[in-house]
Amino acid sequence: MRIGELAAQAGITKDTVRFYEKLGLVAGRRLTNGYRDFPPETVPWLHYIRTAQALGFSLAEIARHGEELRDAPDTAEALSALLKGKIQVIDARMAELAALRAELEVRVGTGCPLQPAD
Repeated sequence: MRIGELAAQAGITKDTVRFYEKLGLVAGRRLTNGYRDFPPETVPWLHYIRTAQALGFSLAEIARHGEELRDAPDTAEALSALLKGKIQVIDARMAELAALRAELEVRVGTGCPLQPAD
């Protein structure tokens, strides 16, 4: 299918498809007239990319794990492992932010908040 049809079916713009193609997330073959031709299974893959982004995965992470997921004997299990890993990253970041917040609270109202805390 051509890029316009693919974009419409996936609910994204043609520029987004081109960007994903540049990053290697999708691949279309070039027809003799220069048009891109994408296989139909590209549509669910684009939906996956958009959902993964909404869940906090970067395009680099999606690219890195895409092939791994396609080759996994149990895709649901592999996805669950990725989600658990993302939860661990979020938990670690939340702990870092909580420590940063506590440090900021200590410095509020001090004479010079940028001096090293005691």
